[in-house]
Amino acid sequence: MQSRRHWMKLATAAISAIWLGAAALSTPAAAAEKVTVFAAASLKDALDAANAAWAKESGKEAVASYAASGALAKQIENAAPADVFISADLNWMDYVADKKLIKADTRANLLGNRLVLVAENGKQKPVEIEEGFDLASLIGDGKLAMGEPKSVPAGKYGQAALDKLGVWKSVETKVAYSESVRAALALVSRGEAPYGIVYQTDAAADKGVAIVGTFPADSHPPIIYPIALLAESKNPDAAAYLDFLKSDKAAPFFTVQGFTILK
Repeated sequence: MQSRRHWMKLATAAISAIWLGAAALSTPAAAAEKVTVFAAASLKDALDAANAAWAKESGKEAVASYAASGALAKQIENAAPADVFISADLNWMDYVADKKLIKADTRANLLGNRLVLVAENGKQKPVEIEEGFDLASLIGDGKLAMGEPKSVPAGKYGQAALDKLGVWKSVETKVAYSESVRAALALVSRGEAPYGIVYQTDAAADKGVAIVGTFPADSHPPIIYPIALLAESKNPDAAAYLDFLKSDKAAPFFTVQGFTILK
């Protein structure tokens, strides 16, 4: 009996050793955290491609959460876990910076964009976007799709442009506000709104729409996408990921979508 107990103890110890050894071997893999990126919705296609390239090069993974910049900034303010923030305008990056929620020395202006008017593909006619152009008549009984100006940078730029061109008051009641620029794009692509105001890069990403006009660059504030590491990030790979996005290796993933690289 004693011999049997002795062998049972040895067997139990051996199994425990094997389990602990396996757990120790799996610890590094479990500890490898993904880089979490909060990014403006208009970046989706380009950033997904860049993230795939970074994963292939580094063996590390970056996962992106896309939404309107304002919504993301509020999530960061409410302590949502993330490592990197890429905003579609300077104001929302300033918002989190003022609250000491980014590592200030990592902030940089990454990309530029253009603001365009789109229509459903196959139904488009060129529109001369100039001061006083009759957008209200073009919309007719339909709606103008655009982001909510208070939280969506593309909506803010759109309202600023229409106001500068003297058109805003004539279309204000015809606007269908969306929670992101991609949501506004979808309204036009599905034929639910005859026209929409989005970024040039969004129009390039959806074959259901066509650009009918480009807003003059001086009709709205410059469209700048700043990037920064978040103050609470403890991920050791986050800085390398940010450097990759700023590098020449990542540039083609953005330029092919119509972004301009800011240095």
